[in-house]
Amino acid sequence: MSAPVIHVAAALTVDADGRALMVRKHGTTVFMQPGGKIEPGESPLETLRRELDEELGLVLGPEAFTWLGTFEEDAANEPGHRVVAEVYTLTVDAALPLAAAEIAESRWVDPHDVGDIEVAPLSSAALLPILRRRP
Repeated sequence: MSAPVIHVAAALTVDADGRALMVRKHGTTVFMQPGGKIEPGESPLETLRRELDEELGLVLGPEAFTWLGTFEEDAANEPGHRVVAEVYTLTVDAALPLAAAEIAESRWVDPHDVGDIEVAPLSSAALLPILRRRP
């Protein structure tokens, strides 16, 4: 029997210095890319734009996003679940994101060395390595 799947949209967000934006939800210890669960009738991009507005105060047009792909890993905060993420990339000014709603903390991290934070499997195994390969 396969693990239950959580379908999300996520943003591999970078600033001008190539740092990655990571967020941690209230009541958790794991940092991950911003985003959220896709609601019925929503496209992944609609979900992502809504989540970034609600959670980080980022109001961005669809042209700000570039489709990256679909990735699957173990879910960070739901044991026994898998997360399937529809991932987009974007670049924003580092001063703009402000943690709100269910986000307890946001942090800009060096994708080559995230420091002492705990990072979600999707971020550590799939998304941050993409940034490490960039020139």
